[in-house]
Amino acid sequence: MRNVSDIIEQYLKSILLESPQGLVEIQRNDLADRFSCVPSQINYVISTRFTLEKGYVVESKRGGGGYIRIQRIQLPAQHAIHTHLHQSIGEEISQSAAEGLIYQLEEAHFLSKREANLMKAALSRDTLLLKLPYRDQLRARLLKAIKKKETNVWM
Repeated sequence: MRNVSDIIEQYLKSILLESPQGLVEIQRNDLADRFSCVPSQINYVISTRFTLEKGYVVESKRGGGGYIRIQRIQLPAQHAIHTHLHQSIGEEISQSAAEGLIYQLEEAHFLSKREANLMKAALSRDTLLLKLPYRDQLRARLLKAIKKKETNVWM
């Protein structure tokens, strides 16, 4: 059974997909009422599941007429993926940033769920038992070394 955070996330993603502009404006209290939860639950979902690393820009305005605006950042076209990955990865990359990048590639259907899970497992801090900054440097090198042969997306 899915929890309320999963349901809120799926709801927001579905209305984002329906939006011609690729953005949605919501009022936190209205959404909390819709899902019978506290407004802080909405904040939690947005702050953990709609991050820049996962391909979203979130803007909020507090107050009476306040809103939360979520916009999906489009992953570059396939011919520009190589440059995007090099810029995103650099010489080192944190686990959360690597997972965000993998999430973007999975959402854009450049990776299957299985491939994404394998990559996350291989790049996990539990797998890479090194001290920082060596762990982040190794993670970046591994991420760069992974090649998706079917589409030649990876370096």
